[in-house]
Amino acid sequence: MSRNFLSDETSPYLLQHKDNPVHWRPWGEAALAEARAQRKPILLSIGYAACHWCHVMAHESFEDEATAEVMNRLFVPIKVDREERPDIDTIYMSALQMLGEQGGWPLTMFLTPDGEPFWGGTYFPKEANYGRPGFIAVLEEVARLFRDEPNKIDKNRTALVKGLAAQAAHVHPGEPTPEILDTVADKFMTLMDPVHGGIRGAPKFPQTPLLVFLWRTHLRTGRDDLRAAVTRALDHICEGGIYDHLGGGFARYSVDERWLAPHFEKMLYDNAQLLSLLASAWAETQKPLYARRARETVEWLFREMTVPEGAFAASLDADSEGEEGRFYVWSEKEIDALLGPDSARFKKAYDVSAHGNWKHTNILNRLARAETGVTEDEEKSLAPLRAKLLAARAHRIRPGFDDKVLSDWNGLMIAALAEAGAAFAEPAWIAAAARAFAFVKSRMIRDGRLHHAWREEKLQHRAMADGLANMTAAALALAEATDDAAYVADAENFIAELDAHYRDEKNGGYFFTADDAGALIVRTRTVSDNATPAANGVLPGLLTKLSLLTGKTGYLIRADEIIRTFAGELSHNIFPLGSYLASFETRLWPIQIVLIGTREETEAMRRTSLDLALPTRILSRIDAGASLPENHPAHGKRAIDGKPTAYVCMGEACSLPIADSDALRAALIEARSPS
Repeated sequence: MSRNFLSDETSPYLLQHKDNPVHWRPWGEAALAEARAQRKPILLSIGYAACHWCHVMAHESFEDEATAEVMNRLFVPIKVDREERPDIDTIYMSALQMLGEQGGWPLTMFLTPDGEPFWGGTYFPKEANYGRPGFIAVLEEVARLFRDEPNKIDKNRTALVKGLAAQAAHVHPGEPTPEILDTVADKFMTLMDPVHGGIRGAPKFPQTPLLVFLWRTHLRTGRDDLRAAVTRALDHICEGGIYDHLGGGFARYSVDERWLAPHFEKMLYDNAQLLSLLASAWAETQKPLYARRARETVEWLFREMTVPEGAFAASLDADSEGEEGRFYVWSEKEIDALLGPDSARFKKAYDVSAHGNWKHTNILNRLARAETGVTEDEEKSLAPLRAKLLAARAHRIRPGFDDKVLSDWNGLMIAALAEAGAAFAEPAWIAAAARAFAFVKSRMIRDGRLHHAWREEKLQHRAMADGLANMTAAALALAEATDDAAYVADAENFIAELDAHYRDEKNGGYFFTADDAGALIVRTRTVSDNATPAANGVLPGLLTKLSLLTGKTGYLIRADEIIRTFAGELSHNIFPLGSYLASFETRLWPIQIVLIGTREETEAMRRTSLDLALPTRILSRIDAGASLPENHPAHGKRAIDGKPTAYVCMGEACSLPIADSDALRAALIEARSPS
């Protein structure tokens, strides 16, 4: 039956295409069976709701009757939301890169009826331009090759399938030494932009795992150059156009080297990672800018990104009214009309002019003050002007909102919100994190298995390993923020599911997909961070913390196994290994803090522990007379003179008993620099 099959889907991205004249099918066994039955190649198109160039290609080609006729006649077209099916996206993006292409979205791949790739690209213009062929010409030539020159197709197919299988089984084991952390930090520093912050050049992505690793290395070593590299990046990100100065929240990346002009979509995962880093940076520096941006981002999260059930939505689009960024930019005349006599002051502060700073319009930014900062008095005077513009902006046509709930991205935001809530002493943030966690537990686990996506009461697809890893991180962050050991048990359950269905018994580490995920030509496996941290990167640190909290050494053995499994990658490509390196640091130098006494009695010392930037912190509290696990270095330690008491343990050694917050603070700062 030839028709468009997307109307029954729940993904907002797929639903954007349900009225296309293209006979789209969702990915699955039924679509592959149809291709085999018709003996047609598959045209696989992968994108996401907030993707600008996905919209461009849709308007040019997928909504065009003539183009659709060619697609339907020559191919079985399949449409995939990369956020809903990151497993599919990972496989075919890897295949495209093996063809020597840079990659990106929309991803356009051509497959055999069995789903094996043989050629592809990204965005194809409808009409030929700048030396690039038009999409219809591409379609006709690919179909001709498939029909008339099967040997060429088979040669490509064989090479790509072998390459994907080899990539999944790729093993570079090793035994890393502590010195590698400082060596890699030095190498990362050669990549950093000394003027604008972040990685040199354009486009500029925050690359938060890399910044987190440099920040942690600064905290451990005290190196001022590392501190400056991270704060310079944060200062420019927080004052650049990549940040929404009216509504809060960060866009995905900047197209220029100055952080001025963003690709305007806002993704949950970027904001989660930056919120966590801002909380740690503020705890150490007490810089008001970081506190403001953290608070404004949480306000945006609650106002615009929280679904009625309490979990967090995926993204906001870059486009509105068919134009990228239209919702966010301003003309000088608009500012003058809304702010009247105050407009001159606002325009000076936010780089607004008649000719504009981007495509003859204005992206609000304060990059001119990124180095010097803005005083608190200036900030207070500008706040009501921003509020006026935000209220006016609310009457504009809003960008598209992708309200699906993803377990992996929610895990990132729950952990970040719990960490930030603890750092800023904001119980409402912790409560919101707990509500989102409860949603995932109650609505996204079916038959004992975590699922990946939820929308409109419909649960879709087994979780990826990233989802289980990120929900483990969320559980441990909530356990620390709430002093509720039930979250530790939740973390153990997520790890048990990983071990049962995702572990690579032969090569070590974890596959991205479960052992019962269907319609996949390969199970991928990686330690490299992408837009989000890799499960194999974050898990050694999480397993270390879980082992020390529970006394179960099996978790520590597994952490060491993962570290050794991927250690050889450090001699190949260090750039995407930020999470892995941070985990290795946690494994080497965990700081165990034990508080003995009731929650009320130990609150001051607990507050001291949470006020400091201690990324390897493992905080436990027991009542007087209760016991820690027998293998805990503080096992058998007691409260002194019936008063609340703290112990700080590094390795097998613990401090003398500590009875006041000042002494605890001094001990923790000393423990933070083990080398």
